[in-house]
Amino acid sequence: MREQPVNQLIDANRLDERRPEPARLRPLVRWAVAVIVVVHGLIHLFGASKGLGWADVSQLKEPISTTVGAVWLAAAVLTVGTGVMLAASIRWWWIVGTFAVVASQAVIATSWDDAKAGTIVNVILLAAVVYGAAANGPTSFITEYRRRVATALPHEVDAAPVAERDLEALPTPVAAYLRRSGAVGQPRIANFRAEISGRIRGGPAKPWMAFTGEQVNTFGANPSRSFHMDATMVGLPVDVLHIFADATATMRVKVCSLFPMVNRSGPEMDRAETVTVFNDLCVLAPAAIVDAPISWHPIDDHHARGTFTNGAHIVTAELTFNDQNELVDFWSDDRMAT
Repeated sequence: MREQPVNQLIDANRLDERRPEPARLRPLVRWAVAVIVVVHGLIHLFGASKGLGWADVSQLKEPISTTVGAVWLAAAVLTVGTGVMLAASIRWWWIVGTFAVVASQAVIATSWDDAKAGTIVNVILLAAVVYGAAANGPTSFITEYRRRVATALPHEVDAAPVAERDLEALPTPVAAYLRRSGAVGQPRIANFRAEISGRIRGGPAKPWMAFTGEQVNTFGANPSRSFHMDATMVGLPVDVLHIFADATATMRVKVCSLFPMVNRSGPEMDRAETVTVFNDLCVLAPAAIVDAPISWHPIDDHHARGTFTNGAHIVTAELTFNDQNELVDFWSDDRMAT
């Protein structure tokens, strides 16, 4: 996991610059489609050459006017551009691809007997465009994720740094953990962003799925957690959006960014996600503990119990620390197995 320094506010306007687009064609498929599309676009130059009088193309038997030749050229530029943008992972390639597939199929229709085989490539391109729009368009999970993050991020934060006096009310091992983390003397935490990668599975007998993810947490009177994950299941892309805001959690999953697989919400998920937010706070942003709504109960020199309140949800966890004042375990039974 890679964390952004948490003593700075995240700029919502720059989220696009921080990581590659997660929901997109897998590299091998992307490159294969890109090469096919570029070659397809270059072939359109035969029609442009004949229509514009650049060359006598014997392979094309049907006549092509100058006007139609210019359309062939436009289709070639759009189609090659689409392939190049797809290869370069430019997020809005599918918009150009939409115009490319329409223009390409239109000129193919004018020389159907000579060029009808190109329809096969256009079907492939159309499928890729539909996926690209679903994965990165205005209704995609990644777009909603960015919108949620931009709405949740605060624009101001208490400038006072964390001081020793802020640790006085904490149990001894918790206070020692905050000192160990370097929180004392640093600005208070308003939010953090983390990138995560690894493997995940739905049960002991289920196959592992590789994934990458990004999350942004905010703190204060109304903490939030926005999490977007891009996984692979049996070779197919799986898009996950997990949102916790206003003490309410939702989890949605789509295969190929098109087909709903999971859509969950409700009291059990709200409570479970409250535990996750508490865990994130302790593990990823310990300096935020000093301002969080947590009631602490000392146990011994290596253990403390915290009760975290968020709206109507109250959850409890036991934290375990080692001799180096590092947090080594976070245990709670307030998260349901489902």
